[in-house]
Amino acid sequence: MESQPHRAADHRGGSTSLRSWASRSWRDRGSVGWRVNTLVAAGCAGLLATTSMINARGTDLRSGRQTDLIGLVSQQRDRVEQMRTSLSQLQSDVETLGARVGGAKLEAIDKALRQIEGPAGLTPLSGHGLIVTLEDAPRDSEPPEGTDPNLLIVHQQDIQAVVNALWTGGAEGISLQRQRIISTTGIKCVGNTVVLQGVPYAPPYRIVAVGDPENMYDALSASPGVQSYRQYEADPYNLGWSLRRSTEITLPAYDSSLDLSYAQPEELP
Repeated sequence: MESQPHRAADHRGGSTSLRSWASRSWRDRGSVGWRVNTLVAAGCAGLLATTSMINARGTDLRSGRQTDLIGLVSQQRDRVEQMRTSLSQLQSDVETLGARVGGAKLEAIDKALRQIEGPAGLTPLSGHGLIVTLEDAPRDSEPPEGTDPNLLIVHQQDIQAVVNALWTGGAEGISLQRQRIISTTGIKCVGNTVVLQGVPYAPPYRIVAVGDPENMYDALSASPGVQSYRQYEADPYNLGWSLRRSTEITLPAYDSSLDLSYAQPEELP
């Protein structure tokens, strides 16, 4: 019976010793983990410091950015000043050149331009001359079966034949559909219409020429292209042809673009 209290005291003493060992063991493990974490943090800080030192190459990174920005602003300011100086020089050159072409030289150039405006068709022209009208065959006409329908309409080559004959006869100016014809005018056929200076026109085509009527009439009579067209005046084609003389003709000035898209020299035989 006396051994039981002794066994109880031993049990309590054993529990106290176990708790003390566990507490020491936990503190020891916590102390080791803290040391490890501290070493890792220190290593990372050292790595960052080393990387910054390598990138900076011994310079201050923040002060370098400020220096680059100041240099860029300075370069742009210098460039603006150079452009201002260049602009001032160009303005001076323009004023100098303007003074050189002024006075008598400028008046002579204006006079020469005015002299060629008329022949170039850039001014209105009045006088006596001829009026030629070309027209398609009447729509209600009944040509023989098998007739080529292209022979019943006016084509660009028919208009060009008349215009060229009038130029040959000494025409001073010509208009087609109230549009002045000049040296760069192109007459193109699109379907049953003619395009002149980008505008389509339907028949009848009215060609007006200022010049000596007798000479222009003779030129029309001698033109092979005009005579070929007039062969289709009668039945069964009935192409329209009208020619009359007028003493009161006024041609408008040419008012379209003077730019020439392209030109190709004619090959000599």
